[in-house]
Amino acid sequence: MNFIVITDLEGVAGVDSFSQTRTKDVALKGPGMKQLGRETNACVEGIRAIDPHASVDVVDGHGTGGLFPDDLVGCRYIRLFGTSVYRLLESGRYDAMLFVGQHAMAGTVAAPLNHTYASRDVMYYRLNDVFIGEFGARALMAGLKGIPVIFLSGDDKAAAEASMFIPEIVTAVTKRGKGIEAADHLPSDQACRLIREGAAKAVERIASIPPFTGIQGPFTFEARYYRPIEDPYWLRHPTAVFLDERTVRVTTSDLSELPL
Repeated sequence: MNFIVITDLEGVAGVDSFSQTRTKDVALKGPGMKQLGRETNACVEGIRAIDPHASVDVVDGHGTGGLFPDDLVGCRYIRLFGTSVYRLLESGRYDAMLFVGQHAMAGTVAAPLNHTYASRDVMYYRLNDVFIGEFGARALMAGLKGIPVIFLSGDDKAAAEASMFIPEIVTAVTKRGKGIEAADHLPSDQACRLIREGAAKAVERIASIPPFTGIQGPFTFEARYYRPIEDPYWLRHPTAVFLDERTVRVTTSDLSELPL
């Protein structure tokens, strides 16, 4: 089978400060990147424990880069820059999607480093009146193409969010959130063991985890920002309605038109 693993930096064990993620400084970000590499390799090992011949694509989904490609073993590295998860899924090659290092959506109580795509900019996203973050948006992209999301590792609030959208999903909790920049973390080896075991269990259960299709088009998308909207995309979108200087709503049948 062919698997796609979406990775992010904020959900890995040992990372609980934006100073470790909102930077290109490897001295600050490097330890978290090394841990993300270990957790990603554990996920790949778990997949291969059940499907030894699996093909695994790993997407580096962190804005400033979250992985050192040379750290990865047994998978293909894809940098999410100049493309999108939606475009990758259009290939039709994937049988399932997994997440490693995931954080909760913006506004989640006591969720470490919670945000939705742009941590300094986005207050919330809503899709057909459902508050949605990176996990829900990408699970929907996959689900509408018949691809199940079978596994997530990250903080406890991200795991709860995933289970809200997909009750059957397998999760591995790497830390427990105590605030926006506070968490109790598992040791690196223990986090990796849980991820390895969880990914294996998810592949075993793949037939019983349905694709997420709980939000259907046409889509009404609402975005609210912390500052007045200056993004030229929204200013020229033909269906854009500005509810106030910081909130925009658009209607479309095409998810690829949205910043997801």
